[in-house]
Amino acid sequence: METRLKPADLIDRYYLSNLTARTILLDHSRRVSRRALKIARSLCRRGQNPDLQFIAEAAMLHDIGMIFTNAPDIGCHGEVPYLQHGIIGARLLEGLGLPAHARVCERHTGVGLTAAEIEQANLPLPRRNLLPETLEEKIICYADLFYSKDPDKSNLVKSIDKVRKQLKGFGRDKVIVFDRWLADFEPEEGC
Repeated sequence: METRLKPADLIDRYYLSNLTARTILLDHSRRVSRRALKIARSLCRRGQNPDLQFIAEAAMLHDIGMIFTNAPDIGCHGEVPYLQHGIIGARLLEGLGLPAHARVCERHTGVGLTAAEIEQANLPLPRRNLLPETLEEKIICYADLFYSKDPDKSNLVKSIDKVRKQLKGFGRDKVIVFDRWLADFEPEEGC
């Protein structure tokens, strides 16, 4: 009998001693997971075949590394910059034998980062492309854009215009990627 991955159990391994961060992470991840699964089910009805179980699991785990970062506003009092939460989460999940879930962690920042962007901005990240590649990675990355972990904003869904405005600060090319995903994943929203 196959043992199913239980994301909440993995989260509890690292978060039980920090209930503030745990609550924020679970609330955010559940919202991302719900939207990602809604998109994936819609794609199934349109003839595509995203892995729903993987999306449910990976969406819940995409921010698991945040506990090790210095982000006191969300209850995290680690040593490293928040930007590294994806890389840290990827290491955790790789160590648990979950390489596909790990790739979601490391590739979900904004709409992804190129090696050139990382190098040019001297970001504290590996000098390689951290771009979502699979359909499932793209769906989760897209869904994540709509939700904040800020406790004062966690109940809000960002508008498409708000997401575009935030991404535009990182370059017009980021908005183009978002608009492509919008057309692919939620075409009814882009009208």
